[in-house]
Amino acid sequence: MAPSRNLRFATTGLFLGLIGYTFWQGRLVPAVREDASAKAGVSFRLTERAAEMGLAFRHEGAQLDARIRHIEVQVAGLGAAVSAFDADGDGWCDLYATTSAFGKPNALFLNQRNGRFIDAASETGLADLNIPGRGASMGSVWADLDNDGDTDGLLYRYGFPALLKNERIETGKLRFREITAESGLERWMNSNGATFLDFDRDGLLDVFTTGYFREQIDLWNLKSTKIMQESFEFAKNGGRNYLFRNLGNLRFEDVSATHLPANSRWTLAAAAADFDGDGWQDLYIANDYGPEELLLNRKGEGFELARGVGLEESSKSGMSVAVGDVQGTGSLAVYVTNISKTGYLFQGNNLRLNRMGGGAGFVNVAEGEVLDCGWSWGSQFGDFDNDGRPDLIVLNGFVSADKDRDYWYAMTKLGGAQGDLVTDAVNWPDQGTRSLSGYERSRLLLNESTARRVKFRDVAPAAGLTDLLDGRAVALGDFRHAGALDAVIANQRAPLLYYENSPAPDRRWIQFELVGTRSNRDAIGTHVEAVFGENRLAAVVLAASGFCAQNERMLHFGLGSAAKLDELKIRWPSGAEQTLRNLAAGQRHRIEEP
Repeated sequence: MAPSRNLRFATTGLFLGLIGYTFWQGRLVPAVREDASAKAGVSFRLTERAAEMGLAFRHEGAQLDARIRHIEVQVAGLGAAVSAFDADGDGWCDLYATTSAFGKPNALFLNQRNGRFIDAASETGLADLNIPGRGASMGSVWADLDNDGDTDGLLYRYGFPALLKNERIETGKLRFREITAESGLERWMNSNGATFLDFDRDGLLDVFTTGYFREQIDLWNLKSTKIMQESFEFAKNGGRNYLFRNLGNLRFEDVSATHLPANSRWTLAAAAADFDGDGWQDLYIANDYGPEELLLNRKGEGFELARGVGLEESSKSGMSVAVGDVQGTGSLAVYVTNISKTGYLFQGNNLRLNRMGGGAGFVNVAEGEVLDCGWSWGSQFGDFDNDGRPDLIVLNGFVSADKDRDYWYAMTKLGGAQGDLVTDAVNWPDQGTRSLSGYERSRLLLNESTARRVKFRDVAPAAGLTDLLDGRAVALGDFRHAGALDAVIANQRAPLLYYENSPAPDRRWIQFELVGTRSNRDAIGTHVEAVFGENRLAAVVLAASGFCAQNERMLHFGLGSAAKLDELKIRWPSGAEQTLRNLAAGQRHRIEEP
């Protein structure tokens, strides 16, 4: 039975990204006993190996103004984030993980190329970035912003962002220097997301940041407790989204007023890709307490809100934006996570097939296990079994506390409320030690789709993904150069996890590292189409992906039994097109833009 209107309102966005810390039990708990029948047909295995790989890191939540301590578990419930990138330029992917407590260090884990990592954050200037008066870390995104050959970073915070210049090329030593003030990015913004894109195709990566709480709000020094959303379905009293044009030499110009539609929704995530096939990168946005939005790029002159493309079907609590070619049709589908809780709220996740090329917009085909994953956060597409179809990993759970005390019923007291009753945090029930959609297991949805039908099957327990921590961000990469995608998971108020993937050895693969020349050096925004046998699979080089995460920039394709890739069609951000043929499997190919 569908929940009542009041119950639906009460849960729709209340907790969406309204953040909370997790009362972690200090251990990993098997989610369900492995089922022999479920395990049949799963040709890969995930093994959690964070400790033996040297990835000792635990997220800690922020402590906010005492006047909102009774719901701090929600308002400060984000900040566990992880990004994968090559920090030191050795060709092996490293990891950056964030915590959110003042005085606590973030971690830069450098890949030692032997199955282990070491934390080099302190000596490289990336540790001590949770600072009173400056902000608490929520996540990061990394790319070569000045095209000098090394990777720079943007740390987004509740507070000021931090632009981090990589000085390895100039000094010969890996070191990051914060240059936010002189860069033009010095804005107080309560942000849970950012991405890079070259919206004007000038070869320089621009910056898009999302706004959650209003930028006038300092969560540690509140002038008023009226900080919450005005509505659980159509809130427009959130923070601003910003667009900064890259002027070169790590200087940026704020062009938000002239290039973005006016927006004060509670935006949690964004992904940049060419969704309408015109050669210009668009922005797909997931909003809390409201509908998803597609911002179409008008040939570098700015973005406009797309209307009538199928995104107005319902107002939900969008938290993550993952992009992938689900059916091998050559178009990029979008997966956006939401909330489902039996008896209280069923929003369901959205899997939208892209029909923009045919004028039909997006078609939501989510059902079954794709639709209902619980309280969902980060998600990513990735071919875990190397069969040539991108699978889907989804993280779940909000606040795991007292298993015998549930906060959901208390939240219904605000059902249907709007205006000051809901915006004023003092009216919210005290959460105390009660759980809110806690102890939910992650999903690993095996792609069994065909050209005619979309189908996924949850194989997480059989594959070995069994922890019950409150997951937030997940990043994928071939960190071992083994031809397999591993998964790194950041958990709220809990340890970082590393799931090593072991696909069947008879499944083949191919990888691509793309390097721009006329385009930005990291080739972000490049659209490719891989053809092998009767298969045709599209992918795009992304900066940020999912929720508060970044995958390894390399493109990975499973090939099943194919010995080679017949054809790779590349459309670079500059507009240049390139076709390569008969590429050998089992290799990582480095391709430079002509």
